[in-house]
Amino acid sequence: MAFVRTGVLLAVLSLVGIANAATVISAEVPMRQQTQLNEEPVIGVLAQEMSYSLAAKYEEDYESYIAASYVKFVEGAGARVVPIWINKPREYYEDILPKLNGVLLPGGATWFNQSNGYADAGRHIYDVAEEINIQGGFLPLWGTCLGFELLTYLAANGDEHRAHCSSNNQGLPLDFKSDFRKSRMFGETPDEIIEILASEPVTPNFHQYCVTEKNFSAYGLDREWRVMSTNQDWNGLEFISTIEHKVLPFYGIQFHPEKNIYEWVRNKNISHTSNAIKASQYFADFFVNEARKSGQSFQSEVEIDRHVIYNFPMTFTGLKKSAFEQCYLFEGNVGYLELSETGKNSAAAGGVIAQRYVERKKKKCNKEKTPNLCKH
Repeated sequence: MAFVRTGVLLAVLSLVGIANAATVISAEVPMRQQTQLNEEPVIGVLAQEMSYSLAAKYEEDYESYIAASYVKFVEGAGARVVPIWINKPREYYEDILPKLNGVLLPGGATWFNQSNGYADAGRHIYDVAEEINIQGGFLPLWGTCLGFELLTYLAANGDEHRAHCSSNNQGLPLDFKSDFRKSRMFGETPDEIIEILASEPVTPNFHQYCVTEKNFSAYGLDREWRVMSTNQDWNGLEFISTIEHKVLPFYGIQFHPEKNIYEWVRNKNISHTSNAIKASQYFADFFVNEARKSGQSFQSEVEIDRHVIYNFPMTFTGLKKSAFEQCYLFEGNVGYLELSETGKNSAAAGGVIAQRYVERKKKKCNKEKTPNLCKH
């Protein structure tokens, strides 16, 4: 699918006196939501470069990964997941995004200045999603932690605007803005959930960069985005914790609701109380319900089966003291399954991938002469 740039589609407002400011999108954008909800949404989750700590624990041929908690976060609200690869040309993202009903940009530990990685893929995703919505389609984006920061980074045209902060292993309640109920994210949130979020330390924070309201305004992002809540790091620095685009279905949260439900690393201030689970599940439900408004689709169930993340094995990374209990680990030449001319089905093709994984693990065990590793 070919797209044209946003500036060709609609008039944009220049933010006078603000250098490199974000584009302000007209409220007249004709986003089209389904009149009948899509009860089988498919959401893409973006992969990212292997972090140094994760790569050090595994074989060198892994080049990207997706933490399984983000996949479960989406699945737990009733959607299927398709992995979105990094290090692909723009045409790849133009092809895959019109088939999806939403995209999740996960948190992680990578840099925005690494070529052909998470940030470059995010740039393509942001641009294509923006154009889909402007042209009358409907495709929500959701950014968690680093994904939240990436949304603001891309909206600021790639200008680094984040501040250094100290908010690791920090569980916090949200400090809501007075008008937070005017947002889509919290406009219809049950009072019970709001009370939990406002009074209990149920949002886990793990970030060394923050987006402050001062920098948000300096780069013109306040003209395009709405701030619904803030928080303070360990040193008292105030940072933005929830945002949404004023026109497009783009949402960002600085904290990690998926960790409350699916991650079990000890001594990290991750609340697993019943109230924390209720609040965390709300965010998953909200995002997937936004995706239900999208009428985009794959051509067939066979095509979906070739793309879903079920074709790839999960690794128990928590066994090696990773910050994630489970991850999907991908090689550099990873791709979706292809059906052969002889009619090989996706289940059989998935078995080939799983077999390659087993063979690779056996090879490592034999090389290190530690066969007991193969038992795990």
